[in-house]
Amino acid sequence: MPWDEITARQFPAFDKELDGISKQTMQDHYKLYEGYVKKTNECRGLLKGFDYAEIEGNQVYSQLRAVSVDYTFALLGYKNHDLYFGHLGGEGGDPQGRFAELVEDEYPGGLATWQQAVRKATSAARGWVMVGYDLNDGSLFNYIMDTQNLWAVYNMVPVLAIDVYEHAYARDFGATPDGRKEYVEAFFRNLDWDHVNRQVAQAEASRQGAASSATE
Repeated sequence: MPWDEITARQFPAFDKELDGISKQTMQDHYKLYEGYVKKTNECRGLLKGFDYAEIEGNQVYSQLRAVSVDYTFALLGYKNHDLYFGHLGGEGGDPQGRFAELVEDEYPGGLATWQQAVRKATSAARGWVMVGYDLNDGSLFNYIMDTQNLWAVYNMVPVLAIDVYEHAYARDFGATPDGRKEYVEAFFRNLDWDHVNRQVAQAEASRQGAASSATE
């Protein structure tokens, strides 16, 4: 298993004064991200060290099952926050670039409908809303993820991640439905659409590459 240890990255958003999201919230949130990095590495170490000829595989409980399941929680905690922090620190505003083009073509009512839909999704989710690009058909969808390792979808590339766990907003806006809505508006005021569009470009390139390989 060729796993290297992952490391916590530094993000430009932490050097800026965000509109509505305090530095203390961001610093506390980063500590959580560091914890996911630590536990991901611990789980990888355990998984590499197992004697797979001898270890029990039991669906009720086994060490293999426990570490394997919790590894996905830790790893996606790292990956989700990597995307989340990466696209904060921008100028916000309406969607633009390739992301906006895809949404305009896909949603009845275009951008206005998507903006309503994604906000309703943030009220419905218990953990995350992940706007994902589908490598099979090129569609975008607002995935509601009640925990960060639940309901991830095969061949979906996340392009925009909104953390709606209370730790992302309770200090600044209160742990209420209205507080969450205020936080979501602050999130969009600080979104870097260039970063989102880089994610879209990578996803589209992956889809094109897969299609070329299949044709060959």
